[in-house]
Amino acid sequence: MIRALVADDQQAVRAGFAALLETQADIAVVGAAADGEEAVRQSREHRPDVVLMDIRMPVLDGIAATREICAASAGDGGPRVLVLTTFDLDEYVYDALQAGASGFLLKDAPPETLFEAVRVVAAGDALLAPGVTRRLIAEFARLRPSQRTRPEDLDVLTRRELEILGLVAAGLSNQEIADRLVLSNETVKTHVSHILRKLGLRDRAQAVVAAYESGLVVPGA
Repeated sequence: MIRALVADDQQAVRAGFAALLETQADIAVVGAAADGEEAVRQSREHRPDVVLMDIRMPVLDGIAATREICAASAGDGGPRVLVLTTFDLDEYVYDALQAGASGFLLKDAPPETLFEAVRVVAAGDALLAPGVTRRLIAEFARLRPSQRTRPEDLDVLTRRELEILGLVAAGLSNQEIADRLVLSNETVKTHVSHILRKLGLRDRAQAVVAAYESGLVVPGA
């Protein structure tokens, strides 16, 4: 059973998401929070698998709450955060990914997309569609460059792993990477797993951010 927590400052939105999720036999809503501080508290209390997190909330915003939740659960398989946004180029989505979110979902997405998103994130994968990765991550890395890590931070990766990390950051799916490099899908998945482990990253979302922040991938190139 997937345990979900819904955090949004609009009561109607919280109730709506909760009601939809409760229609699924494999998802249980264990809490609802009206602000980021409450989301952090309930996350500690209920230990959900997935937190659906609005960005703009009072007391503590969704980005700060995401950072606290992800930092508290680093390394122990704790809650994963699925950011809720009203439009797909929300300027704060990149910040949320930097804070540790595993992906994002439009608030007006169809119910089936919502259910699949929760299942994907709960399973430990990142919800970053290739097209979204190309547009959103590159655009905001270009507009709002952050403090870059040292290139040598990637020295632990093999040449093949660096190549695959670059393709992940470019928005290619595992199958597209496999086709381009003439590898099996399973081989690519194994390489991605090794990359995450070596760099101490939770998932594909963090790998994309790391590729840009290290300078391995140059936005717009």
